[in-house]
Amino acid sequence: MSDEHTETGTGWPRPAGPGRPDGPAGEPDPRPDAPDPDELSPLSPQGQPPEEVPGPAGDEGPVDGEQPSGAVAAAGWRRFGSATVMIGVLLGLLGFTLAVQLKTTSTDSSLAAARQEDLVRILYDLEARDIRLRQDISALEESQRQLRSGEQGRQAALEEATRRADELGILAGTLPARGPGLAVRFQAGAKPISAIRVLDAVQELRGAGAEAMQISGGDRASVRIVASTYFLDGENGSLIVDGRPLAGPFTITVIGDPATMRTGLNIPGGVVASVAQDGGNVIVEDREVAEVSALHVPARLEHARPVG
Repeated sequence: MSDEHTETGTGWPRPAGPGRPDGPAGEPDPRPDAPDPDELSPLSPQGQPPEEVPGPAGDEGPVDGEQPSGAVAAAGWRRFGSATVMIGVLLGLLGFTLAVQLKTTSTDSSLAAARQEDLVRILYDLEARDIRLRQDISALEESQRQLRSGEQGRQAALEEATRRADELGILAGTLPARGPGLAVRFQAGAKPISAIRVLDAVQELRGAGAEAMQISGGDRASVRIVASTYFLDGENGSLIVDGRPLAGPFTITVIGDPATMRTGLNIPGGVVASVAQDGGNVIVEDREVAEVSALHVPARLEHARPVG
């Protein structure tokens, strides 16, 4: 390379001109006031350093240890360029952020700018979600119906069990009962009322639909008539009912359909006819409300056990 283009420490060619004698390649300028070649800014026109600003009067040069005024100007120029670049970058980022935020806000508030494919997909997703929610609602309603049905079923079963227990209690004689029925009174004639006639009357009443019965004596003692009740002839025209003596006259109070039971008692050859043959009489009276209040004490079972 020629002497005009001998490289300095900055990589720029050393310009030739008055006051700038060419020195050997790589050697620094011997002038005491020459700027450092490394401080020459490439931004200076024609590779020249920034114009030196003359100092105040009487200033004959830099003091030992102080940088020349040209070097200070070059450093300030570099700092100014870096600050400008940084400010530009920050302004660009701020503008980009504002644009993104504005676009996001407008997209969230309206779907007018969305593509048709996007709108179709959004609609499909909403319909699918609606179907799933409706299925969940149907499942919950079905569970609710089952729970209610189960509760009603349990309540109905409890009521049925209570009713059945009451019926069994009445049939077993452990509960008192009341209802429409008859009062059947036996009056002895030439012969006393035998146990077989009373048992026939009880059988005929049961066959006619009697649900609860009790027999009372002249002394107002009463015994509940159940399936296990037995009748025996006692002394002086008395009866032994389940081991308890009853004096006549005898009255059977029975709950059931009055007309049906009356018909059963008056069949030819039945109780009424048989007692009449013995010289006695059977008086049957309807009762709108017949009360059977005598209770039967069930015997303790020693051998029988339920099968199940």
